[in-house]
Amino acid sequence: MPLTSDDLQQIDLFSGLDRKDLQSLANSFKEVAFKPGDEIVGQHKGGVGFFVVKEGKAVVTISGEQVATFGPGDHFGEVALIDEGARTATVTAETDVRCYGLTSWAFRPLVEHNPSVAWKLLQIMARRLRETQQRTI
Repeated sequence: MPLTSDDLQQIDLFSGLDRKDLQSLANSFKEVAFKPGDEIVGQHKGGVGFFVVKEGKAVVTISGEQVATFGPGDHFGEVALIDEGARTATVTAETDVRCYGLTSWAFRPLVEHNPSVAWKLLQIMARRLRETQQRTI
């Protein structure tokens, strides 16, 4: 079952887009499945993808310490959409996980034509940075 514009509408990053942009973006996502124990992304490893969890549960660790869990509707990989650099955390499938992935080269034109998406992306990144800092204090 492909990702739909309705799925994307539920994600705060994309909530301000019109139906046409949402559908175009949804068509750019590719489905990926993971088994329990599979590493979806690895800390300090390269990455170019943004992921939306459709089904299942994944564990987020930073330097081996669990910091969060992701389930349906959660998303991760925003930083990789911008700089294509190393991942800031490891995300591992705890159960069977079905995700939809988006590459930075598919995402960039959307941001360039929709400044509201860029602003939301900055807000999400700032919030996650603050949350990380709070855990280290």
